[in-house]
Amino acid sequence: MEQQATYLDRRDTHVLVVDDDDRIRDLLSRYLVREGYRVSSARDAQDARAKMESLEYDLLVLDVMMPGENGVELTASLRERRDIPIILLTALGDPEHRIRGLKAGADDYLAKPFEPEELLLRIDAIFRRTGRKALSEQVGFGPFVYDLETRILTRDGETVRLTTGELTLLDLLVRQGGGAVSRHVLSENVNGDSERAVDVQMTRLRRKLEDNPSQPDFLLTVRGKGYRLVARPL
Repeated sequence: MEQQATYLDRRDTHVLVVDDDDRIRDLLSRYLVREGYRVSSARDAQDARAKMESLEYDLLVLDVMMPGENGVELTASLRERRDIPIILLTALGDPEHRIRGLKAGADDYLAKPFEPEELLLRIDAIFRRTGRKALSEQVGFGPFVYDLETRILTRDGETVRLTTGELTLLDLLVRQGGGAVSRHVLSENVNGDSERAVDVQMTRLRRKLEDNPSQPDFLLTVRGKGYRLVARPL
């Protein structure tokens, strides 16, 4: 019997929505969050590039008609070094523009106006086609083990209690694989009012995980950037 594929849980899937229209960007972000996806947003290609330097994303929802570098140009540039799925959004729905977008490397093309549910179905379809496996890895640091599938942190086999914000912060750092995550990106994802709120969450998390929170061994500050986690795959 053929084994059924297991796909990424939406909670483990991070989507970046890029659109210069604040209303559309916010509408799509809120909808996808409500449907279970982790979502960040960017106002243009430059903003998107900055965010992608700080964090790995699983899929881009990318508007074509943006000032500066447009969506087709950004798609073609990203395809030179990344294999991230990309859905292009545009008010230009004629075949010529669809072909240009697909030739640039887009996985799908959605003409405006559209229902958010249609975008959701297309995102889900891309992940079904690519057959991406659900995450099940574990990482360890000191006496701690973090399971990426269950999002549970244990110390010597006992579950460590974390707040929602602390868990989100830790999860983002774990998934970056030792790379730095900017305070701005962390702030967007832990629903903090400011980057200062991220610093407060980090202080609390260090108190729970570090023997000496003022001189951390695992949750490190990257000057001028943000934070990173020193961990090892298990």
